[in-house]
Formats: sequence, structure tokens, C-alpha cells
Amino acid sequence: MSSDLDPLLKRLHLANSRRAWRGLVARAEQEQWSYEQLLQTLFAEEVAHRRATRMHRALRAAQFPFLRTIEEFDFSYQSTLRLTTMGSLLSPDFVTEGGSVIFEGKPGRGKTHLAVAIAYRALQNGFDVLFTTAADLIDELSMATRAGNFRVALSRFVKPHVLVVDEVGYLAYGSDAANVLFHVVGERHMRKRSMVFTTNKNPKRWGPVLHDDDLADAIVDRILERGRLLKLDGPSLRTNHLPELELETDDDNLVSSRRVSGTEAAEFPEPTARDGTLRSRSLANALLLAQRIPAEERALAGAY
Repeated sequence: MSSDLDPLLKRLHLANSRRAWRGLVARAEQEQWSYEQLLQTLFAEEVAHRRATRMHRALRAAQFPFLRTIEEFDFSYQSTLRLTTMGSLLSPDFVTEGGSVIFEGKPGRGKTHLAVAIAYRALQNGFDVLFTTAADLIDELSMATRAGNFRVALSRFVKPHVLVVDEVGYLAYGSDAANVLFHVVGERHMRKRSMVFTTNKNPKRWGPVLHDDDLADAIVDRILERGRLLKLDGPSLRTNHLPELELETDDDNLVSSRRVSGTEAAEFPEPTARDGTLRSRSLANALLLAQRIPAEERALAGAY
């Protein structure tokens, strides 16, 4: 079989076609394909290979901590969020229009899962994505500021079509946290680049976290101008496999721990005076008990 095609395919940078064309030609001869069917199959495999290669490279560049899809998220644990709510966040328009979203909720509610799912769908739609934690972003830009190459470091967080900033408010940040984060959000807002944030604190409380109330308000204002705040409730998805009793607190067991010999202890036990004597209520109870003693027993007791 002639290998004259190899130099031509190499010149056209059709690496997969170079590897596949001989096998496809043999199959075409055996199954009596038309020329059109052969070419269509060859080019379809080249396109599929390029798409897979691009996705592989994009996934590595995205730096996801794990890969999750929207189909894997269990919405039955949520009363404030539905799949229909997520529809606009999964479309190409969310990226092209520079949309943003903040997922707020306690730990384990699936905020990072949803953020990764949105970013992964953007990758499938042909966009570039970068995932980072708020702590890593702030630390990297703070060090770049001190090293004098802030603009170079900033471009890494501004360039991708979608930026995911995870765990805002979970850790303590340096005093310049609001300043460096404002640069990222401001640049992306101006260029209409999409942003996805996850946080365990309401955005109104980001001021103390970032050490600057005014800049924190400006950051949130820019995020939500073309964005949405979605709150997640329900139980923690990380611990929902545990029996409920295993998660009881000391307060939950307080009442049962006061039960002695099958008798409920008083909710507020009667305190004693510093000299060990009973207070007035206990003294009154003792007097009532004494009145119940039969008169003859009292008389007998008096004889002694």
C-alpha cells in the first residue's frame, strides 16, 4: 500500500489521519465503501480525535480538584435549588454574556460540585476554564505584588473565559486580600468574563473576611451585576450516610444523661447555699413531709 499520503497528512498536521488511513482504506475495500464514505469516516475520526485531545488539555489546564457533572448532583436534598434553576448557567450564553454566580451554603452542601459542573459544561462548549481556591489566588497575587510582577500573575486569572473561585471565607487571608481580589473581579467584569464563587458566608459579610468593607462591597457589586446569588440548604452530602445518632451533640444527650434509676431529674436542679443548707423551697418541702408523719410517731419521737 502506497505511503505517499503520509508526507501530505504530516504537512497538514493530521496526525490521527496518518495513523488511521491505512486501516480505513482496507476496511473500505472489504466493505465496498464509496469514496465519499471513506473520506467522511476519515475526517470524522480526525475531528473526534482533536476534540478529545483539546478536552484532555483543557481539563489539565482547568486544575479541577475532581470532575463532577450536573447529572451527578442530587437535587433531592435541596429545597431552594432545582435543576431548572441551573439551566441558564449551563448554556454557552452564560459565558458569552459574562454571567456570574455565587453559591452560598454551609460545608458539604454541594457548592464545589455545582461550580465544577458549570465549568466542565463550559469546557464542553469550547471555553477555557481555571479553578482555584480563594486562598491560593490571594496568596499567589500577594507574592507577585511583593516580587514586582503583579500584572503578569494577574493575567493568569483574567485570561480564562470562566474562573471558579472556591471557598471564599473559609480561611484567614492577608491584609491585602480585598485589594488583589478586586483587581481580578474588576478586570474580568470589565472584559465580560464569567465568574463562579463558592462561599460559606453571605456576601454581605465578606468585608471582615477580606479586611475591607468598601472593597468587599465593590467586589460583590461587580459579581452580581450580571450574576446571581444561589443559596444551598439541606443536610451535608458528605455525612448523609451516617446514622443520625452518630451526629448527636452533647446537648442532644443532656436530657437522657439526667435520668437516674428511671426517674427524670429536675430540668433546673435546686441549688444549695454555700453552707450546705437547703434553700427556702427545699426547706418548705421538708416541712410538708414532716406534716405527713403520723401524730403517734411524732409523739413517740418526742418521748426520746
